[in-house]
Amino acid sequence: MSLTLHFHPLASYCWKVLIALYENDVPFTPNLVDLGNAAERAALVKLWGIGKFPVLQDDGRGEIVPESSIIIEYLDRHYGGRARLIPGDVDQALRTRLRDRFYDLYVHLLMQKIMVDRLRPDGKRDAYGVAEARVQLRTSYAMIEQQMAGGRWAMGDDFTLADCAAAPALFYGNMAEPFGDGQRNVAAYLERLKARPSVARVLKEAEPYFQMVPKEA
Repeated sequence: MSLTLHFHPLASYCWKVLIALYENDVPFTPNLVDLGNAAERAALVKLWGIGKFPVLQDDGRGEIVPESSIIIEYLDRHYGGRARLIPGDVDQALRTRLRDRFYDLYVHLLMQKIMVDRLRPDGKRDAYGVAEARVQLRTSYAMIEQQMAGGRWAMGDDFTLADCAAAPALFYGNMAEPFGDGQRNVAAYLERLKARPSVARVLKEAEPYFQMVPKEA
């Protein structure tokens, strides 16, 4: 196989790429990276100086592709299959990319702010920042609640890049700041995502690592 994905099964941004790979049955070699292992971290940094996963290595094309959204675009362009994750229509493609950015910036990052704070020792936690993140997350949930009132997937009838972004963001987001009674459309959307075969497969593979998810102190 020419494709290798450097990743971790618990990492939320890695889920985005795995969902895209599974949607189109793209063959690849998984390389699980333990960032706590100095040698494995060094190998990842050698590929991508930032040292964060996921990173896609394409030996057939001689490319190293970092960042989840860019990896999915790359896969869609060079290894596309039955599911077109970036719409062919230029305007719809732009709206899809915007929705992807929305989930990454206004759900995913806020969720991570809360989760990472749970790992900090006493005296080093950021109560103000976490409270702010919770408020912003609730604002995002309210927007998604409206967006999903009449649609099956993030962009309508077709499963896209935006849904790949939504699945990990909402799954972990609901752990960080649980949905309330006013987010029934959001909750129903997450259940549809979890039932999607590609997402269900990612969740199944992550199950052995769920005990590592930081809990509320």
